[in-house]
Amino acid sequence: MCLLYPLGLLLAVLLPAGVGHAQETNTSLSEHACQPAVEYLPHVDTAPAQRFEIIARYPHDPDAFTQGLVFYRGELYESTGLHGRSSIRRLDLETGKVLRARHLDKALFGEGLTVHDRKLVQLTWETGSALLYTPSDLRRTGQFTFDGEGWGNTVVHDQLVISDGSSFLRFYAAPEYRQVASLQVTDHGRPVEGLNELEFVEGLIYANVYPTDCIARIDAHSGQVTGWIDLRGLMPLAQRPGSSAVANGIAYDTDSGNLLVTGKFWPYLYRLRLLDNEHPGQQAAGRRTSGWRL
Repeated sequence: MCLLYPLGLLLAVLLPAGVGHAQETNTSLSEHACQPAVEYLPHVDTAPAQRFEIIARYPHDPDAFTQGLVFYRGELYESTGLHGRSSIRRLDLETGKVLRARHLDKALFGEGLTVHDRKLVQLTWETGSALLYTPSDLRRTGQFTFDGEGWGNTVVHDQLVISDGSSFLRFYAAPEYRQVASLQVTDHGRPVEGLNELEFVEGLIYANVYPTDCIARIDAHSGQVTGWIDLRGLMPLAQRPGSSAVANGIAYDTDSGNLLVTGKFWPYLYRLRLLDNEHPGQQAAGRRTSGWRL
């Protein structure tokens, strides 16, 4: 897994983008900020940027190498990575406190996290194994194997979907978890590489695109990117401990319809509300609302 920003994105991140400030820029679709996520090619057509507003900011463990995030029955769960430091956790959203944690074997590198059939499913990176847990107490109840690497996962119409850092998503059917399909993700016909953490939201698969701060909104049937969410303004580059501290972690709160997002080694987790795009060629880095909490 490369831990370097592409040069174009690195230069773009250095530009000022104040978190919480209303910022709309009249840009063409070929110039919006998540363009580098599409093979890093200059001046190509891309799907529009999605506007959003920041509802709240919560504390988050700055030592957590966040690999997966899921919100289930009012509880927030997180998978963290790195050899010897990987874990699965239940968090208190308001305070960021780790309420319960289970550490993985030192040989395992934790990756994506989702809920399937009322069990937490945590991927591991290169071992081709997924671990199953009871949400209430994080008790290990089993595991299964799959081919290739595990990066991110989610559930689409009762099928487990796994990313592996490529432009393809793989679909697995329970209870044997055998692969039944694959889907290539493209934006205007161009493959979108680096698909990482996943979340299924109302017919769309949301995917962090590594190593950018961009989230792709993907049609779950066609694989076409319908829009991009640019998170670069949430965490200025100067406040990050290194180039690996990119956005990663998407959870959907079904009650509020909000997204919860964070990143690797980020000290904060953000609650976002997506806005209607009246002018698809415009983008917003985030707008502060009365619900903003420091």
